Formats: sequence, structure tokens, C-alpha cells
Amino acid sequence: QRAYALARAEQTVDLAARTVRVDRIELVETPDPDHAVFDVVTGKGVYMRSLARDMAAALGTVGHVAALRRLAVGPFGETEAIPLDKFRTLGHSAVPQEYLLSVGAALAGIPAISLTEAEARRLQQGRPIAALPVASRSSLTQAACGGVVYAMACGRPVALAQVRGGEIRPLRILNL
Repeated sequence: QRAYALARAEQTVDLAARTVRVDRIELVETPDPDHAVFDVVTGKGVYMRSLARDMAAALGTVGHVAALRRLAVGPFGETEAIPLDKFRTLGHSAVPQEYLLSVGAALAGIPAISLTEAEARRLQQGRPIAALPVASRSSLTQAACGGVVYAMACGRPVALAQVRGGEIRPLRILNL
């Protein structure tokens, strides 16, 4: 069960500690003695409310999050966001091209590999392909092993895949 569901049901939630990546915590302002505004940059899976609680505990006090605003997710920041009032005016109509990003933009943070048409067909059929031939002509590095890669053929997206055991195995097929 999700921790928030247990907490809302007033059940005790005991979460195991885990290692997370915090790249930066910057104190932006202190509007009054009881409040502080922080700018935080983290890796995935960091819960801001837990971070605030842990920071307060380390300072020998208690704390909570009064307001939370996400400024970026992966490569996307506020400048790429559609303003809520504009989004509401669009309703169920077709979204103008100016608001759409390419699939490649969404996958920009994932290492890309280039496949032949035969390899692409095999991957799109849900079958694994040998990693060595792809590695010999692509930017497939040791760092990508075990991780997710973005497979492309002739400039078009084919799949999200994982490199494991000398093979590239499809995770999500992209039929675009």
C-alpha cells in the first residue's frame, strides 16, 4: 500500500531509510522567523516533505512544507509548461503545434542507441537483440548496462529498452 494512503487512514507508516541524491539546497529567503524558502535540486525519488522533516530534525526542531512548487522535471522547466489559464481555454480542442514537443525532446535525458532496420523490427516484435553489434557502432557504454536506453532507427524512435546480459531487451515499444 502507498504510504500516503496509510497516513490518510491514520495508520502508522514506517518507511525504511534509503539513499537519495540531493544536488543542491539553497536558502532563497526567510520571510519571517518561522518560515524559509528553499530551492532544491535532487535526483528522482526524493520526497520534499521528508527532506524538510529531516532537515528540521537535524537542526533539532520540527518543520513541515507549507507550499511546494516544482520548477522542473528532467529536461523540462517552467518555460516549456503551458500556463494553466491557456490550458483551460484549449479544453477538448486540438492542441496547437506550438505547445507540442517531439518524442525526442521527452527522451533527451536517456542515452540513445542507433539500430539497423532489422534490429528495430526485432525489438518492436518484443524480442531482444545482441548488444555487441549495437555497441560497436553506437554510444552504448558500460554506464548504459542495466540502464534504460532510447533505441532509434533512421532517426525515428523505436523503443525504450534495457541493456542486460549482453542483450538489449525492449521495455516499451514506440509505434510512432
